[in-house]
Amino acid sequence: MSKKTKVLILGAGKIGSSIAKMLHHSGSYEIVVSDISSASLEPLSASLGIKTEVIDISNQLDLLDKAISKVDLVISALSYSLNVIVAESCLRNNSSYFDLTEDVETTKKIRQIAEKAREGQVFIPQCGLAPGFVGIVGNDLATQLDELDTLQMRVGALPLYPSNMLKYNLTWSTDGLINEYCNPCEVIYDGKSREVLPLEGLEHFSVDGVKYEAFNTSGGLGTLCETWAGKSRYMNYKTVRYVGHNELIKFLVNELKLSNRRKLLKGVLERSIPITNQDVVVVFCSVTGKRKGKLVQITDARKVYHSQLFNEDWSAIQITTAAGACVVVDLFATGYFKKSGFVSQEEVTLKSFLENRFGKYYVVDNDKVNVKSVDVVVGD
Repeated sequence: MSKKTKVLILGAGKIGSSIAKMLHHSGSYEIVVSDISSASLEPLSASLGIKTEVIDISNQLDLLDKAISKVDLVISALSYSLNVIVAESCLRNNSSYFDLTEDVETTKKIRQIAEKAREGQVFIPQCGLAPGFVGIVGNDLATQLDELDTLQMRVGALPLYPSNMLKYNLTWSTDGLINEYCNPCEVIYDGKSREVLPLEGLEHFSVDGVKYEAFNTSGGLGTLCETWAGKSRYMNYKTVRYVGHNELIKFLVNELKLSNRRKLLKGVLERSIPITNQDVVVVFCSVTGKRKGKLVQITDARKVYHSQLFNEDWSAIQITTAAGACVVVDLFATGYFKKSGFVSQEEVTLKSFLENRFGKYYVVDNDKVNVKSVDVVVGD
């Protein structure tokens, strides 16, 4: 790309700043980062010279419109509750739209907005890890079969050194975490799309000798239920945690009924659970079905560890989420998508993802980032 693509990143938190740094160091993008907090923006402008602008999206729609009108695309790293406002502004100002949301209802609204997209304008929500990369992997495995029976996807961002009773540290958006734990979960069961309860469906397995549990959480499937409706017997997504986490979270969310008091739950978690950069992301996807008349199973399993990028310590969730978004943005900027309007994650092939310059952060045994293929024992 000889001409730099102009990008506005909304949100200068942990993930928004990481996306900005990845794109900045590629040298192919002219970046502006906006946040409500000048203190959050200062490190980006001071250390990297990235342009920044303070905007309160809830109250300064005119400033948002003005900022969006100057760029080719917008990446929202904001809370899901603000994404519809951003998408509507993108539509008005003919800029393409990307986000990281796991919220199902928000994605449905963005899809409706995308129906009015102009030529060459795309709306691509759910970029990142899960939803995002995991959907690309799951879809790739499914398409390797002549007849899909079951697709299971498991993802978790976990501390390497758990030291509290929850065996968990905050590694990304607390709002997003609570959303996953409290909202209904989409699945395909017996060939039909259904909703199941979050935190249910508890199962156990081992990866490289480490015992984990997994349970239903909301949003991780992205649009895969729709894509494979009528073509799969069973499909689900579950979040991976260390054994024992599920029981305590169910006590908070269900027994204490904090699912109905989410601000209180957020305050409890953020006051009590520390943040860590020393983490690992576990990704496990498996399909079963018919290929050439035989019942087969295909699995993709990998771990991504925290690492040093650009002379800084990056957590694994920073690396995987930022890289997931940057790949899709980069593919768009280089003409990969031949359509306008709504684009689902599964419209990106795994091969295209991993061969992209940002996709290298997911490549197994890559020399620059510690990514490992892993052995999985189900039901251990």
